[in-house]
Amino acid sequence: MEAYETPGGDRVGNLQPLSPDLNEQCRAFAEALRSLFAGLRPAVSVRRYSSRRHLSPGALSRYLSGQRIPSWDFVQDLLTDVGADRGSVATPETIELLRSLHAAALQTSASVSHAVQQLQFQLAEADRLSRRSAAHSDVLGDALLDKNHRIADLELRLNQLESDWARERARADEIALYTGDREELLLEKQALEKEVARLEAELGEALRRQLEAESRCELLERQLIVAEQQAGADPLRIEPPLPAPTVTSRPRVLIVDDQPANLVALEAVLAAADWDVLAVASGPDALKALLQHNDIAVIVLDVQMPGMDGYATAAQIKSRAQTRDIPIIFVTAIGSDPQNTLRGYDAGAVDFIIKPFDPWVLRAKVTVLTGMYLHYRGTPRAMPPEQPAHTAADWLLPTARRHTG
Repeated sequence: MEAYETPGGDRVGNLQPLSPDLNEQCRAFAEALRSLFAGLRPAVSVRRYSSRRHLSPGALSRYLSGQRIPSWDFVQDLLTDVGADRGSVATPETIELLRSLHAAALQTSASVSHAVQQLQFQLAEADRLSRRSAAHSDVLGDALLDKNHRIADLELRLNQLESDWARERARADEIALYTGDREELLLEKQALEKEVARLEAELGEALRRQLEAESRCELLERQLIVAEQQAGADPLRIEPPLPAPTVTSRPRVLIVDDQPANLVALEAVLAAADWDVLAVASGPDALKALLQHNDIAVIVLDVQMPGMDGYATAAQIKSRAQTRDIPIIFVTAIGSDPQNTLRGYDAGAVDFIIKPFDPWVLRAKVTVLTGMYLHYRGTPRAMPPEQPAHTAADWLLPTARRHTG
């Protein structure tokens, strides 16, 4: 991010100093925010800018001193104001840097309020991906319609040429000219048919990603409700909660990590709840546990493990009819790279959480998925005996299809 000089004196000098207890990620984001605030022209005090943006001076001061992490909307408003004062627009690199610093700061904060902010940020990202996928689907649909119209036009012209050829068969010189035109049109038609096949495949992939994004949006909304309830807030419910299940037995949460310290931490976070925790240290042990227990509602799976890693373990789980519907939450220290995230979703994960993880966020995600498991396990359904019982994953895709029509 480009540095901003402070006009008319040291405006940030009157701010509260950065707390010495800040971790590296929160300190980096707070310093970037202070640098951005210093770019406002002419010089604006904390009290004056807080009035402009309808904030309390104390809240703005805590944002700039790193004591609290603001929402991404606040960062966007500050970028807009600095751009207007400087007569320029923030570059994509600047926006992306601030977004990554903001996400990293949220990841390393473990309070309930920050867990709500983190889920709100994830929900906004999932909604942005869904809207982008929908727009991409519209563009591909228009292109597919245009190509099909062109094929229909070529077929009509070919039929006309076939009719002309039948009438003029005796005229060899015209037949020779016709043959050249016919071959050219046939080649164009074949090329367009290949293009249509490619567009249909790309459209199918775009619709699949839109379906997954909508499913993730709805799952994150339910997780956000749980996190807000933990924070003591009154969450806005988009739709009513699931009815109470009719079963009384406790579900199991299977956690898989090759590091004993990580298993202890995960057990501590997920203990004393409405489920039992089953911990194993490898992918093969996880597959054995799934064969021995038929009441596992959620799998919390580490990605980086020796031998059979998380991706390979998830592929084995999804290949078995008895376990393929169990929702998987990937836990990884690789980072939030989109390629790693997409690879996890392609392997069968319904959610992704980055180390060091926020315990409130993890508990919210597991709470929602075990609730779905209990609801569908306790709801009688007519099905052939050979089909597996419904799980939380059965609920996810039909819900997304309601949104995509």
